[in-house]
Amino acid sequence: MTTRLMVLGLLSERPMSGYEILQAMQMTKADMWAGILTGSIYHALKKMEQEGLVFLDAVERTGHRSKATYRLTERGRAELVRLVRESLAASSVAFPTGLYAALSFLHLLPRQDILEAVDRQIRLVEDSLSAMKAGEAAKREVTTLPAHVRLAFENIFEQHELQLRFLRRLRQLVEDEGIAPPPGGKR
Repeated sequence: MTTRLMVLGLLSERPMSGYEILQAMQMTKADMWAGILTGSIYHALKKMEQEGLVFLDAVERTGHRSKATYRLTERGRAELVRLVRESLAASSVAFPTGLYAALSFLHLLPRQDILEAVDRQIRLVEDSLSAMKAGEAAKREVTTLPAHVRLAFENIFEQHELQLRFLRRLRQLVEDEGIAPPPGGKR
C-alpha cells in the first residue's frame, strides 16, 4: 500500500519515469522511511497501468535505452485520495517486533554476543538517523518544507532517538546486571 501511495503521490505532482520516482524517493530518503524497495516501484507502475490508475504517457529512446514516463489518470487520483485517507486513519504505531521477540529469549545468549548485537543495532539506527537528516536537508535545498512535512521529519528523528535511548539502556542493563533466565528456565 505504501509503494502505491508514494508512486501515485509523486505522479500527482508531474508525469515521471520509474527512475525519476526512485531518484525523488532516494533524494529525500523516502525509500527508507516508507520501506520501499527499488524493484517494487517498477512492479507497482506496471500493475497500476493494468488497473487504469496510470498510463504510459511517453517513451523516450536514447541509444539502447528507453525511458517510459507515466501519468496519473482520474481513477489514479481517486485511488491516491483513498489511500491518503486510509493511511492517515490507520494506526501508526509500529513495534520493533523482531527485537521484542529476541528480548524474550535473551537469556540464551552469552553477554558478549548480546552486547555486540546491541552495538550493531545502535550503529544501524544512528546511520539511519544520519540518512534521514540528510534526506531532510536535501529536500530543504530544493523546496520550502510545509509545516506538516517538517513535523513528519521531527517525528522520524524522535523515533530514532527514542529507539537509541532504549538500546543504550538495554546495553547498560546487560553490561551492569547481565540477563537472568526466566523463573524456572535454564541458562
